[in-house]
Amino acid sequence: MEILKTVNLTKIYGYGENKVLALNKANLEVKQGEFIAILGTSGSGKSTFLNLVGGLDTPTKGEIFVKGKDISKLKKEEQTIFRRRYIGFVFQNYSLMPVLNVYDNVVLPISFDKGQRINHEYIKSLLTELGLWDKRKKYPNELSGGQQQRVAIARALANKPAIILADEPTGNLDSKTTSEVIGVLKSSSHKYNQTIIMVTHNEIIAQACDRILRIEDGILRKAGEQDV
Repeated sequence: MEILKTVNLTKIYGYGENKVLALNKANLEVKQGEFIAILGTSGSGKSTFLNLVGGLDTPTKGEIFVKGKDISKLKKEEQTIFRRRYIGFVFQNYSLMPVLNVYDNVVLPISFDKGQRINHEYIKSLLTELGLWDKRKKYPNELSGGQQQRVAIARALANKPAIILADEPTGNLDSKTTSEVIGVLKSSSHKYNQTIIMVTHNEIIAQACDRILRIEDGILRKAGEQDV
């Protein structure tokens, strides 16, 4: 089943001489449960693509369908609710709340949504699988980088989103912890049939994914092939 589709997705920043074509007619179709890597150097457009798909930014042109709904046409408040319920984010810098413990960080997206109920048993099983249940009362500054990233992954999975968007999720981790985090993402993808789109500049990490795409100068291509 197709979970995500982008049609001629384009993003332009600035005007006149300062105009930058950050993303140029990106077309992509993603099936539910796929784990996709988007490879690209800094400034290639990969984070722009992720921000558009996640509803954090609006396209200049084109369409973004998530679960058949064009999120680029939603009003700001509708987009916020849709993003909260159907899209999970994992960032390079973890983005955890320092004043909240592990458990409260993980359930934060659910607690923001008045229409959602926290499933404590699911959260417990999630934290147990990620090796975090015994650390649920610890605060981010009491955890290692790898543990903090696991908390961020648990938070992204907490409301069982349709898509997880991971922006350089291993950028601040050593090679051993990187392997563990990628393993956790892969395991989550298989167990919960989660669709994961991960942007990275690391070729080795990308090899662990189901499909690899490349983005250069705002143009999205299949690895080793012509434009998507």
